[in-house]
Amino acid sequence: MRQMAYVVGLVLAISTISAAQVESPDPAKQEPPKAAEALYLQLRSVGLDKLQVYRVRDASFNRASIHITLDDGVIALTETVSGHVTGAFFEGEGEVLLAPPDQAERASMVLFTGAAILEERFNTGYFRFNDDTVTELMPYLRRADELGDFVQQWNGAAKNLAGADALRLLMTFSRSLPSEDGNQVNTPGDSTENDRVMHARLHGEKLGVFDVVYDSMASEQVSAGQLKTTDNGSFYDLWTSFAASRPGTAHEALNTITEEGKSGDISISHYKVRADIHPPSEISAETTLQGTVRRGGQRAVLFELSRTLQIKEIDNDGHRLEFIHNPALEGSQRARLGNDLLAVIFPRPLVAGQKLELHFSYSGEVLSEAGNGLLYVGSRGMWYPNRGLAMAEFDLEFHTPPGWTLLATGKRVDVANANPQADQVSRWVSERPIPVAGFNLGRYTRAVARAGDTTIEAYAASGVERSFPKAPTQTVEAVPPFPTGSRTSTTTVEITPPAPSPARNVQPVADQSARAITFFESRFGPYPYSGLALTQIPGVLSQSWPGLIFLSSFSFLSPADRQHLRMPTVDTILSQNVVIHETAHQWWGDLVGWSGYRDQWIFEALANYSSLMLLESDNPSEFKLVMDSYRSGLLDKNKLGDQLLEAGPVTLGSRLSSSHFPYGYDAISYGRGTWMFHMLRNMMRDASRKNAPSGKVLSPADEPFIRALRKIRQRYEGKSITTRDLLQVFEEELPAPLWYEGHKSLEWFYQGWINGTAVPRFELQSVKYADKAGSTVVSGNIAQKSSAKDLVTPVPVYGVVGAKTVFVGQVFVDGPEVPFQLTAPLGTRKFVLDPFATLLTRR
Repeated sequence: MRQMAYVVGLVLAISTISAAQVESPDPAKQEPPKAAEALYLQLRSVGLDKLQVYRVRDASFNRASIHITLDDGVIALTETVSGHVTGAFFEGEGEVLLAPPDQAERASMVLFTGAAILEERFNTGYFRFNDDTVTELMPYLRRADELGDFVQQWNGAAKNLAGADALRLLMTFSRSLPSEDGNQVNTPGDSTENDRVMHARLHGEKLGVFDVVYDSMASEQVSAGQLKTTDNGSFYDLWTSFAASRPGTAHEALNTITEEGKSGDISISHYKVRADIHPPSEISAETTLQGTVRRGGQRAVLFELSRTLQIKEIDNDGHRLEFIHNPALEGSQRARLGNDLLAVIFPRPLVAGQKLELHFSYSGEVLSEAGNGLLYVGSRGMWYPNRGLAMAEFDLEFHTPPGWTLLATGKRVDVANANPQADQVSRWVSERPIPVAGFNLGRYTRAVARAGDTTIEAYAASGVERSFPKAPTQTVEAVPPFPTGSRTSTTTVEITPPAPSPARNVQPVADQSARAITFFESRFGPYPYSGLALTQIPGVLSQSWPGLIFLSSFSFLSPADRQHLRMPTVDTILSQNVVIHETAHQWWGDLVGWSGYRDQWIFEALANYSSLMLLESDNPSEFKLVMDSYRSGLLDKNKLGDQLLEAGPVTLGSRLSSSHFPYGYDAISYGRGTWMFHMLRNMMRDASRKNAPSGKVLSPADEPFIRALRKIRQRYEGKSITTRDLLQVFEEELPAPLWYEGHKSLEWFYQGWINGTAVPRFELQSVKYADKAGSTVVSGNIAQKSSAKDLVTPVPVYGVVGAKTVFVGQVFVDGPEVPFQLTAPLGTRKFVLDPFATLLTRR
């Protein structure tokens, strides 16, 4: 698993969020808040202005695709913050109209609202903004002195809702904070242009409370959604999210943390961390990071850092900086943003090209003790201040007590320890820029294996975590050690299987990973790092980081352990395959990264399919079992009777997990995503047969699919890739028979399969045969059912000749019924579609 809870851009809090619950120290002992903190406190608790209450009629305002009208009602503006009105509360009759731009987004809207277009009447609305919205509204406002009770009625609600947008507004208004010399600063810069945000929290007549957001600084400027609470927990159902303009022309997201960390304002090139680890829970650290300002004008910059850590100080070039940490994100905003946020305030606006060296000093509890000498780094991506998944160099130094083994990303280098009787010291330096750094430690048993020049080490504790499931007691018939009379008697006894011991199985884990590296190197190119460490962690989830794999205790189970736990067959196969899957992530997800949440599916699916290619070469029947389970899983129904495939296409990423489909992300990204690569591989392989010499079987290295993957690795190592980038490389290797309508393009595959949800059924109809000299011409129709009419699929047709099933050709099926004519071996009278299950279809 490579899914990580990183901030996916600074999106407004679109949830049911109460005011930040922050402990209030004794005022007598409390220092007055600094300028940025004071501004933030005002923004998150601002109330309504009793002198700014109006009747409003026939007012409207537009933000990109969002159209909001206030037909008739009462509106109160918020109190000013630093001279700015930043919000308003409305009660009356209003309407919002929002039309998603494409089929996938419209289908998402239908899933949650029942309609492809959001057209909803509302009776209350809380608006938050940083622009001239008030100026737009003023012509439609009339003072009404008799409405004094309106503020009393709604002021509490307005204050509670204010905290949701405070951090986003701080990004805007911090630019006008006084400088370090006390002068007011409002220097325009690249990142100040087009900074416009509007968040509407509306109470609809049919849909209840929901949010509509426009944020010009986000990568996808328009969004709408709703918090839902179910038996499976709380989910933020993101109904739709999209860029306000065509791809490539949208305003680049600035001053935010994006999924891949390529923030518009700051790029970090180097981290140096010195950390003291105090098991079982504490860490104290000093982190210095070096970076460059890409776009100037901003005063506040966001980082991620666990809220369990307490910052002592942050300085830049010897000057202490103000900061705001743990801004009390609650509810779905925290779920959507993922990690905790840290805003660092600079004394003056940053300038494009400016070099930064920031030093952070902090400490706190980010580790948990799970039992049996097994620790767990709960904040694996947040134990150092970072900007998301951005490629950078790392230099990590750890000090740990004797008796513990620490493993980290990077290559270990020798460190002189002045006092061997005190802490152990280890240093780890990245061999190339990597997207993230982490560590793990425990009381481990070690095993070593090799794959060529690569050393693979596996580390496991003697036992599993305290919460690990226990194997049920088994009742068996036992034969006594001596005969009784003329017959052998039996007796029933209860046997409790021995507790699993990962340390007993650590060598097979190392060997399995080594074999996977050898397999992948022959297809994707050299392993990217000098070594690999696989370390045990509690729980069911595993993660791969550059040169370091966090491996679930379940992956260290022996076959007997799995049998005792009575795991289903497919689950057992997948559990045994986790080591290979995570090893594949060293190429797909660590060496090559994703560009946004819509592209993360590539690396979950590609790592998974890579591991299944090895399984297919070893055990084709188990491979088929897994692929069949993915297919049937997409057709499963939830409590409402909706099939899982309706959760959406792989391109919706984390949005796939929702109140309708709590486990939608895993099912679609792994299940459907794996099928996408299986289809591509076999389509390209089938199409290549037309040009291959008779009887020649393509080796894996000769397959166009594998050639494309090697190109992706070479072209994008150390970089991020989009789904479009991926398909462009596959297009370069696309055999001519897959040129739909004569175009060397996979746009048809993207639109219908990757950005679609279809699981169709194909049937042969009206088949006719005509024998000619040396061959048989077969003609007929192929019907396509249970899918969109415009779905395009190259369907493989086979003829059955005696005991052999012979490939005849591919037919592009692009409608409900498509005629075809192919040439088959002479005398062929039986034809079948896709007999080897290379297409994601209903069987």
